[in-house]
Amino acid sequence: MALLTAKNMTLRFGGLTALNQVNFDIQKGEIFSIIGPNGAGKTTIFNCLSRFYNLDEGAFYLGDKDISKINPSAVADMGIARTFQNIELFKNMSVLDNILLGRHRKRGTNLLQEIFFTRSVKKQEMRSHLRAEEIIDFLELQQYRNQVIANLPYGAQKTVEIGRALAMDPEILLLDEPSSGMTMEETEDLSFWITDIKEEFGITIIIVEHNMGLVTSLSDRVLALSFGVPITIGTPEEVMNHPEVMKAYLGEEGAFA
Repeated sequence: MALLTAKNMTLRFGGLTALNQVNFDIQKGEIFSIIGPNGAGKTTIFNCLSRFYNLDEGAFYLGDKDISKINPSAVADMGIARTFQNIELFKNMSVLDNILLGRHRKRGTNLLQEIFFTRSVKKQEMRSHLRAEEIIDFLELQQYRNQVIANLPYGAQKTVEIGRALAMDPEILLLDEPSSGMTMEETEDLSFWITDIKEEFGITIIIVEHNMGLVTSLSDRVLALSFGVPITIGTPEEVMNHPEVMKAYLGEEGAFA
């Protein structure tokens, strides 16, 4: 059984159909990329999975459970974490504190225990800090650990956002244009981290990305969209050489040859 399945996902904004009968399934441990020109509906899929939008038709399933109508606050509890195309961090908080926020869903204590800072709360705090420090080391953020987010380079901020998502210990990680604004060196590091996240943490990864080099080198499979309509799905080589994908991107055949 697929880990995540989308069936006939359709979403309309007035007279505009943002997604039109989109279908895909994602296997556990897979790196699955979604590509397409601007306005193709890539981030819209993420916003549906995150429950920012309600589908007009269709559904998506985690295993055999329909999660297309769950409360948005329950998405993280289902094991789905995401980053955003536009950075969504607390700018006046430190790197460590931003990553610790990802541990919020792991809290198992009640208000009374928190007020009196009981032994269970202390143990919980220790576990959260240990996990945050592990993520900081993994993403090589040690030099920024105590710095305020607003003072960090853009690429480092993008990396912190990945760290916050990892702190949630997700089963599925949604990365929305993770390489956007990064330098070539930062993008190379990102490529290694994504591979390690899959192999070391066993996390299934879905990527929306414009960097075709990154998509080709990382992805097990790729879904190509154009104006909310699926063009094709397959291996990176199959998708990049599909004539409709070439036309959607550059208007000519052989664009990715």
